[in-house]
Amino acid sequence: MALRLLQHRGAGGKRSVILADGAQAWFLPGVESVRALALEAIAAGQSLADTATARGKGDAVDIAAEFEAGTLLAPIDHEDDAHVLLTGTGLTHLGSAEGRDKMHKEAAAAEAKTDSMRMFLEGLEGGKPAPGAEGQQPEWFYKGDGSQLIGSNVPFAMPDFAKDGGEEPELAGIYIIGGDGTPYRLGLALANEFSDHVTERHNYLWLAHSKLRQASLGPELLIGELPAHVEGTSRLLRDGQTVWEKPFLSGEDNMSHSIANLEHHHFKYDLFRRAGDVHVHFFGTATLSFTDGVQTQEGDVFEISAAPFTLPVRNALTRAAPAPVAVKAL
Repeated sequence: MALRLLQHRGAGGKRSVILADGAQAWFLPGVESVRALALEAIAAGQSLADTATARGKGDAVDIAAEFEAGTLLAPIDHEDDAHVLLTGTGLTHLGSAEGRDKMHKEAAAAEAKTDSMRMFLEGLEGGKPAPGAEGQQPEWFYKGDGSQLIGSNVPFAMPDFAKDGGEEPELAGIYIIGGDGTPYRLGLALANEFSDHVTERHNYLWLAHSKLRQASLGPELLIGELPAHVEGTSRLLRDGQTVWEKPFLSGEDNMSHSIANLEHHHFKYDLFRRAGDVHVHFFGTATLSFTDGVQTQEGDVFEISAAPFTLPVRNALTRAAPAPVAVKAL
């Protein structure tokens, strides 16, 4: 099984990094964050996997038990939240246009393709260019900075003005920018990109508003070769009972865009190549409970699982308290 890195916070707030290989896992001696380990790998000109394994083995750890105890953090962060950017791309998966088109078709004439469908078809035609060629650019959105990134077992707090809080089971690419401006992909994390689909359905130009929300990452950072096929399950639990469940597919074999094309159209902007910054880039999904007519409720729990990850992304749904905004003139 592929190697995974996890971040752990123990008693007194002490941080550690765990390396997992199959069913075995151990603490990495002298490492406090995945970001620090990645910068060490860049400086040494090594892969992240080689840098991690060279650290040797500390104490063995049961990551499933640590997950249930709530000691595992999101697998990437930065001591300054302003240097973490959460972004993503939509309409990237085979079948992903169906749900979006259902939301938007009322805004278009019956005989006309919606803008969402047009974008999906353009990606289907040009989203996987030959190596070295530039492909069709995808839909792109901004979610926020590192303050909006949470780990598993931490509740989502949808804004008090939100119309909806809905899951989006995805893979997220995790990146760090080297000192010379080169983006380095550290690996993939299982993610819940979490959006307000009711707001988006009202008018697709409100997509940007629907995305300015928290997002969650599973505790494992999958490093090494990218899996071409990922198959998982997204479920919604209410009062401990599953009220909706559906399989989802991801990985490049199930996408209309290549990962390289999505990366190119994100990092082509120089403001996204600032040394030291961390990027969490969500690759999209084709599976939503919302498109099946499910209305989420406060207290619901989202749970997303997929191999080769061994731990799920699990988050309850809450609503934040009202926070009135008053702008003052100076």
